[in-house]
Amino acid sequence: MKAVRLAGQFVVIAALFAGVAALSDWPTYAQIPKDAGVVMLTFVHGADRKGECRRLTPEEIAKLPPNMRRVQDCPRVRRAIYVELDVDGRPVYQASLAPTGIAGDGPSRVYQRFVLPAGRHDVAVRMRDSARADGFDHERSERIELSPDQMLVIDYRPESGTFIFR
Repeated sequence: MKAVRLAGQFVVIAALFAGVAALSDWPTYAQIPKDAGVVMLTFVHGADRKGECRRLTPEEIAKLPPNMRRVQDCPRVRRAIYVELDVDGRPVYQASLAPTGIAGDGPSRVYQRFVLPAGRHDVAVRMRDSARADGFDHERSERIELSPDQMLVIDYRPESGTFIFR
């Protein structure tokens, strides 16, 4: 009787183990279609301040508490940045990105993923981070060769003011 119970427990455990093993590799899941790659537009950038600093008058300085006295008043709020991404001459992303933070003084962030068929593509990225109404402050265009399952990252380097494709 004890042997039958042990054999039954073994069969149940083996069946559960076989089921888990089968489901660990089936059904197959792919994040992107076969013969496709990913272009990722991702960066963090803080635009210029919205307003210029202004010098406080002696009367304004005297009205401030002693521990908060300063010579200049500078607004904290940053400008929104405007970003565009074109692939093969078609716009795939256009956004005005507000600054982060409670006071609007943090950097703007972009994180967008685009699945493209493998092959050759013309990619153009543009950004405006100043007060200008037309045109762009930073842009880059490049012809890329996207292989299946490849991820191309488009980043922005504020130190050099350029976009990086890698």
